[in-house]
Amino acid sequence: MKSKSWVVTANMGYGHQRTTYPLRHLALGNGIIAANDYSGILPNDRKIWENSREFYEFISRLTRIPIIGSGIFALYDKLQEIISFYPKRDLSQDSLQLHVIFSSIKKGWGKQLIEKIVLATKEKKNEKFPPFLTSFFIPAFMAEFSGYPGEIFCIICDTDIARTWVSLVPQKSRIKYFAPNQRVEERLQLYGVKKENIFLTGYPLPKENIGTIKMNILKKDLANRIINLDPNKRYQHYYSPLVKKYIGKLPEKSDHPLTIMFAVGGAGAQKENGIKIIKSLFSKIRSRQVKIILVAGIKQKVKDYFDKNIKKLGLEKNKNIEIVFEKDINSYFEKFNQSLRKTDILYTKPSELSFYSALGIPIIIAPCIGSQEQFNKRWLLSAGFGVLQQDPRYIDQWLFDWIEKGYLAEAAVEAFIEGEQLGTFKIEDIISHKI
Repeated sequence: MKSKSWVVTANMGYGHQRTTYPLRHLALGNGIIAANDYSGILPNDRKIWENSREFYEFISRLTRIPIIGSGIFALYDKLQEIISFYPKRDLSQDSLQLHVIFSSIKKGWGKQLIEKIVLATKEKKNEKFPPFLTSFFIPAFMAEFSGYPGEIFCIICDTDIARTWVSLVPQKSRIKYFAPNQRVEERLQLYGVKKENIFLTGYPLPKENIGTIKMNILKKDLANRIINLDPNKRYQHYYSPLVKKYIGKLPEKSDHPLTIMFAVGGAGAQKENGIKIIKSLFSKIRSRQVKIILVAGIKQKVKDYFDKNIKKLGLEKNKNIEIVFEKDINSYFEKFNQSLRKTDILYTKPSELSFYSALGIPIIIAPCIGSQEQFNKRWLLSAGFGVLQQDPRYIDQWLFDWIEKGYLAEAAVEAFIEGEQLGTFKIEDIISHKI
């Protein structure tokens, strides 16, 4: 029996919500709580959250404006810069951004949220307060400042983090962290977090893409993926013992055509590249050699943009083009995860989706938005799980050069072997005190 928790996220882009979605079965009450958008939230609390989210989305869209837009974003990004890791040193000194956050918390921001959770717990007449599990540092700070009686856990959803993820006085904080990789584990210690408050779990990936702890679903999907990524069997020729050991016997033929998923971020930036990809691969889409999945998320404007341009190309009825779009976030994640099972290549900016490479899916890295994504890109490249995009207008050339040489098959298998798939299972066990 898995311990139930108060699972809290934030509706700011997709990252924090995607991180808690695989843990939705642990959520008490009516499910996952959005700290910035729950029933009865105080108008002032909502305003603080909304101003932050709208400003970030505005700044993200500015990156499409040459020179001026990128300059403004660079100034904003400087405020959340991740300090150089080397030389290793004490990085526990607090920051201006942290003081701004805590100034609002001290004035009552988030107090109502924690009070509602405490009251709901008491109404259930639990002998012990359940864990408070969040994918964003601000709700964790709110819970600790307001004296939430239970354990407080924070899941980190980037490959490296800024000082703002850790409290003002980290040595005295009781917030416990789930680190997705070793760099984050080490970074938290440099920021002053006590070692016993850090758990190296890996990122929580969806169970519907993994299966059991033996990864039966994942291995089956990866076996079909390798067939598409290595049609000349160049990679298999050299590394068949490795494939057999970790994945098992490959099928004679894949259960789907070569499929590329292009995922747009929560702010809707970079959607134009999706259409450039379709234009370049037009003939291969028409001949059913390639399938394209465009991810619009919950953004109606992005879906409309895709629909309009696909119609212009005369491909609106083509079954080898799919748009992933839903009006609510949970339905979107469900559909996204289903589509991912038949995806061979994930083309996206290096957001939290970087961790999905561990499903044995090579990442084509689109341009970064923000310093966190620069670190995610660096992690993908150094680990060998992803490759930088070339000009999307010529994807019909460079992508198939990579496929013929077996580069993407190699990235897929390496990500599966070296990556961490069982973060969701480990987080379940830790909050249940099984490990």
